[in-house]
Amino acid sequence: MDGTVAQAPRVRRFPLPSRGGEMAALEFGPSDREFDLVFCHANGFNAQTYRTILAPLGAQIRILAIDLRGHGATALPTELENRKGWGAYRDDLLTLLPHVVQGPVTVAGHSMGATTSLMAAAQAPDLISNLVLFDPVLIPDRGDASPGDIAQSPMVQGALRRRARFDSRAAAVAAYQGRGAFKTWSLEQLEDYVDAGFVDTDDGAVELACAPAWEASNFAVYDDQAWAAAQACPCPVRILRAEHGSTCRIDDHLATLAATGRYRIETVPATSHFLPMERPDLVRQVLTEAVGG
Repeated sequence: MDGTVAQAPRVRRFPLPSRGGEMAALEFGPSDREFDLVFCHANGFNAQTYRTILAPLGAQIRILAIDLRGHGATALPTELENRKGWGAYRDDLLTLLPHVVQGPVTVAGHSMGATTSLMAAAQAPDLISNLVLFDPVLIPDRGDASPGDIAQSPMVQGALRRRARFDSRAAAVAAYQGRGAFKTWSLEQLEDYVDAGFVDTDDGAVELACAPAWEASNFAVYDDQAWAAAQACPCPVRILRAEHGSTCRIDDHLATLAATGRYRIETVPATSHFLPMERPDLVRQVLTEAVGG
């Protein structure tokens, strides 16, 4: 962290009966103004994971960070059978936006949340003014990978093997700290993820709010809607990619996006896919610029 104090967010819940339940979110910043920014998290995480990154911006702007379907405290159906693509995330976001904003708003996201935001902007440009995407999942060419190949991929298999239950949140933090995806995270970031990423069980233990099977399904059902959305999206888009292990695999297609005149694409040195956790200062700077702050 850069020494900026992160304020506690306000918990919000939005009934979405047409989507089969309600969406949970965290609100940062002054409540006497319109939302300046809506933020969508990565696969397997939750809004609170980004608290230390977003909360300092609350001194200037109002932010709504949502829990996507199957994550955090959101209560929307998570049916695995016959699931196709990430369209449900897009449609959840598009259903929510008219409830929280009166006009187009800046939308940002990380990884799957970034891709969800892009897909939403392509479908409903009247709701989204501009986008900031942190290492979105954009894979224009998947080759001849079959559903069976995808199901056996390391990302899918790793998610399926994820330990879903711990004796306590403290035990989960101890197991994760300095390991795997969390190697570059601060302890405070990890504790925020665990706090909202686990739910209490009747026997006093805790288990993942995002079930391993749901996380794995998100990896398995990714399809080409995202790249089609990238080409069709009519609003300004700023993409910050990781230098190492990026999921934004568009190097051979940069000219296609540049030709639209709407994209600003940067690779951030010495970052991994967890760029927001590694460069919270840069994330805050870019988001402030995006909302005109």
